[in-house]
Formats: sequence, C-alpha cells, structure tokens
Amino acid sequence: MAKVSMVQREKKRQALVAKYAERRAELKEIAKNTDLPMEERFKARLKLAKLPRNSSPTRLHNRCEVTGRPKAYYRKLRMSRIALRDLASKGQIPGMVKSSW
Repeated sequence: MAKVSMVQREKKRQALVAKYAERRAELKEIAKNTDLPMEERFKARLKLAKLPRNSSPTRLHNRCEVTGRPKAYYRKLRMSRIALRDLASKGQIPGMVKSSW
C-alpha cells in the first residue's frame, strides 16, 4: 500500500487539473496565436505562469486504483502488476489464469 498522503495529493492534483483545464487551454491558445500582438501573447504567458503548478496535467502520475502504487502501472487496467496478479490468483478477474510451465 502506498502512503495515504501521496494518494490524496494525487487526487488533489487531478481536481486542480480539471478545475483549470479550460482556462489553461484558452491562455495557451492566445499565447500560440501568431496573429495577435507580441504584448498580448506575453501577457497570456504571464497569466499562465501564475496558475498553480499542480494544475498542469504533466504533474499527474498514474497510480493503481487498488493499492495506490505509482510504479508498474497498466493503463488499460488502471492497476499495478502486483494488484493484477493478486486479483487474478484469487479468480476475481474473468478469463485470467496464472500461467505455469
């Protein structure tokens, strides 16, 4: 199990990303528009820099839904390899069996 504080921090980041996504997109659009004057584009960049750091989607890190583990994460299943193996061994994932040879 991951630390509860780390899982909560990640949830807080996800909420911030969702909250500021539209505003961030608008400011990026203004900053990238070459038809606008340089001063206006620069002001948009400054406003973008003033937004909270944790509102940037690049600061998000995938975590296992079951255990909160940040490493060895399968995106398709949204869980770590360890949680996946544990659930598969218990027979809780349909069609998945532990291989042996």
